[in-house]
Amino acid sequence: MDPTADIPPLSADGAPETNRRSACGAILAAILATAASGCRTAATASRCTEPVTLEKSTTPTPRRRPIALSTWDHGLPANRAALGVLHADGSALDAVETGCRVVELECPDMTVGLGSRPDRDGRVTLDAAIMTGDGRAGCVAFVQGVAHPVSLARLVMERTPHVLLVGAGAEQFARESGISVTAPTLTRAAEAEWRAWLAERRYQPTINIENHDTISMLALDAAGNMAAASTTSGLAFKMHGRVGDSPIIGAGIFVDAPIGGAICTGLGETVLRTLGAHLAVEAMRAGATPQEACERAIDRIIEKNGDPSGYQVGMLALDFEGRIGAYAVQRGFTFAIQEELRDAPSRFS
Repeated sequence: MDPTADIPPLSADGAPETNRRSACGAILAAILATAASGCRTAATASRCTEPVTLEKSTTPTPRRRPIALSTWDHGLPANRAALGVLHADGSALDAVETGCRVVELECPDMTVGLGSRPDRDGRVTLDAAIMTGDGRAGCVAFVQGVAHPVSLARLVMERTPHVLLVGAGAEQFARESGISVTAPTLTRAAEAEWRAWLAERRYQPTINIENHDTISMLALDAAGNMAAASTTSGLAFKMHGRVGDSPIIGAGIFVDAPIGGAICTGLGETVLRTLGAHLAVEAMRAGATPQEACERAIDRIIEKNGDPSGYQVGMLALDFEGRIGAYAVQRGFTFAIQEELRDAPSRFS
């Protein structure tokens, strides 16, 4: 017979484990009894509902260097405005809206805002979209008389259960939201170009000039949030009612945390057929750098749309590490990173 068989094991401090278990059981029973008593004496509850408060971590959230990235030469004034917001600890969402509003108000290229070239019927119709990394998005298309369609798109995101409003319905929502909707008019310069076009009515867009200067933006704020926006009048002298890629989520813009975002500019039909911005973000999800993602997406656009000699598409990408990518079908696509203007590499020179 084992002489130690009836001796309870010892704990680390030498006390019999059975005694320790008994003591622990007694303490636990007392705690439970006290808790139950407190519950029973509560006048308005039959069980305890007091939440347990955990001490919050005092570790500071890492700050990031704010980044503004946008398309074409008019990306420079857009970026300056966006960086003003970001350096004041503003959000990426506020930054892209603010940057796009600058170009909507004054666009020397006549491709954004109410001063743009009209469609073939002599009407300026505008498209815009905005999106955040958590998947929220708002878009408007075929809108007339709205000075800042990007702000209207943001209201669609924030005040409605919808993502896209178009035409008269979007204009009605603008009025209900306190946004002025003016009667459609043309600037003298836009009317002169339209009347000159009417003489032949020949639709033949010129690469990198009148039909591709959409302002699209990406921003990363100091808190690590990303947003994208785009606003445009679309193709010059387009068919009345035509809508391109800019106000379509996944085509003209797309953001997905914690992967990154992408934006497009160029012939919208080619981007719509391939969901170009979404292609680039999914490439980053699969491990591509932003530059590789842009190149892969542009390659797919060329593959699916045939002869690329007659169209341009430019693409920009940004990941949450702050790395950027830029690529285009044809040479001539410029973009702004912070307050620097650069030429993007291209598939064809």
